Amino acid sequence: MPDTIKPENKKQRKRRRKTPSFQKLTRPMNDILPNISPLQARGNRPLQMTLEDQLNALIYFHLEEHSSGRHLLQALEEEDFAREQIAPKEGIKKSSFFEAINTRGLEQLLEVFQALSPKTTRVLPREFSNLGDLVSIDGSLIDAVLSMTWADYRKGAKKAKVHLGFDLNHSIPSQIFLTKGKADERPFAHKILAPGQTGVLDRYYQCHKNFDRWQTEGKHFVCRIKVRTKKTCIRPLEGKPDHFIFYDAMVLLGTPGVTQTEKEVRVIAYRVGSKEYWIATDRFDLSAEQIAAIYKLRWNIEVFFAWWKRYL
Repeated sequence: MPDTIKPENKKQRKRRRKTPSFQKLTRPMNDILPNISPLQARGNRPLQMTLEDQLNALIYFHLEEHSSGRHLLQALEEEDFAREQIAPKEGIKKSSFFEAINTRGLEQLLEVFQALSPKTTRVLPREFSNLGDLVSIDGSLIDAVLSMTWADYRKGAKKAKVHLGFDLNHSIPSQIFLTKGKADERPFAHKILAPGQTGVLDRYYQCHKNFDRWQTEGKHFVCRIKVRTKKTCIRPLEGKPDHFIFYDAMVLLGTPGVTQTEKEVRVIAYRVGSKEYWIATDRFDLSAEQIAAIYKLRWNIEVFFAWWKRYL
């Protein structure tokens, strides 16, 4: 009897449709891989997973919403698509897989991010273009795996700290630095912020020397400041009676001869319910309402941190 071709079942059709979409998703990554630092084996054993294998496994893990590394390994062994398209050609053992995922490739992952991030900004729609190139800057503690011995935070806990620049116009991270959990966040603000950009920062980043330095370097800022910060008014700006913005003036911030800024900054203050917000900025080209709107956008980086910690 001649062989007959069995019709595809539902699962097979789904798998066939899935293959091109995964390849399309990973094509930008594969295009930049030749320029990424080579992944080095540790010890005498050759690499069981290439960097491409490692990245494909991580992407597949999140697309399929696997619950654990063991769950992913089971899929790499038992599912046709995962075994043929995701797993290394020779397969991967549990010990080799977890060694690769936990201890190798951090430098390369950061390089991949830095190479892909500028490409995404040319594809994603740009919001708030009338307000300029906005970058929210903040730091947050993240859980560290046991192999990250450098990330000791306190007894019984391993925490790393991420210092993040978040592109508010495109709603994606633009700069990432990883340090041990005890590292100070302020020095990274200068590393993240580029000339022409406007950094949007919370009170912790208030630093009068930085306000002077950034103005000299063409870097802009919208930074919340402490209510009790001393302000020497140079000239008040036009205000509106009975408006939620109750202060708008050019000032010198800080104690004269001690912490006072050398350059003038603009300070606006507004109320939301019973809460007051005092904002320092060098964006003299915007209205006070626009400055308040920019600071409100800072909350988007907190939303990103919450998503990251929940899903990644």
